[in-house]
Amino acid sequence: MKYILLLAVILACVSFKTSPRAKPVSVILDTDIGPDYDDVGALAVLHALADKGEAKILATISCNAYETAAPTLSVINTYYHREQIPVGVSADQKHSYLCPRLWAQGIIAKYPHRIKSNNEAIEAVKLYRKILAAQKDSSVVIISIGPFTNLANLLNSGADEFSKLNGVQLIGIKVKRLVAMAGAIDSTGRGGYESNVTTDIPAAQLVFKKWPGQIIISGFEIGRDVFTGMKLINNAAIQNSPVKDAYAISIKYDGSKIGRYSWDQTAVIAGVCGINSYFNYRWLNFTIKDDGKDTIISGKRVKYLSLKKKPEVVAKAIEDLMMKMPSDKINH
Repeated sequence: MKYILLLAVILACVSFKTSPRAKPVSVILDTDIGPDYDDVGALAVLHALADKGEAKILATISCNAYETAAPTLSVINTYYHREQIPVGVSADQKHSYLCPRLWAQGIIAKYPHRIKSNNEAIEAVKLYRKILAAQKDSSVVIISIGPFTNLANLLNSGADEFSKLNGVQLIGIKVKRLVAMAGAIDSTGRGGYESNVTTDIPAAQLVFKKWPGQIIISGFEIGRDVFTGMKLINNAAIQNSPVKDAYAISIKYDGSKIGRYSWDQTAVIAGVCGINSYFNYRWLNFTIKDDGKDTIISGKRVKYLSLKKKPEVVAKAIEDLMMKMPSDKINH
């Protein structure tokens, strides 16, 4: 009998054995957290993917020097029980973008957070160099959902206590790809204007000229058609959530009946989950004119995304992740 029982246990273990999980994607998120609130949705998506074991968040870094930037990142990281994630902030006060809807001020006042001011965060380029130097070669995905200020400064950085390499060399060795929400290029090939480019035009020009590796772009046209937030703010099961509060405050301010454009979330999905499930792409190259206009030129420099699935399908996938709560916040 004991041999039969032993065999049964062995068979049970074999039958429930799952295939090995793919290694999580190591991510640095670069955000202009504050002026808009799809950045909050993007952070929620990234944390939900980390909870699923699909992402490892190495750092959250703000290219916005406004006073709410670091505390806001700290609030959201703390909500998802990742208060230890390093937070960086640009030291460039020329790039300080306020929060007109006041959602950032609202969640900072309400929710716990370790970092109380930008002075307690790490300067953005210093944090980039520290994190990148410690990673395996070609292992880091940088997801950029704001102006390219920090990335341009990183490219221009020199050797320091973390690495003898300059910025271009360090990126070339350590970064697997850059995935950015940026640009506006329609299906006919006409270029346009997009705020993550036009807000800091010299930085965008530098990044697209000197970036040493692969670039994937989720452009204006994608997020413009994907609306999220209404299911989140109307979900009564979600309580005491800074993500829900940020959207509730902002959607009321905007007077929206359909939610908010999901520009930044699409970049996170592409950066962590890959582009095959929800996106098509075309190879192209483009330059940034001095007035900030994106202009296509020939080449295979950039994978420029387009939607493969209907916008409502992509919206559901994104908002399902945005509504994922930390396990201790779920009412059983």
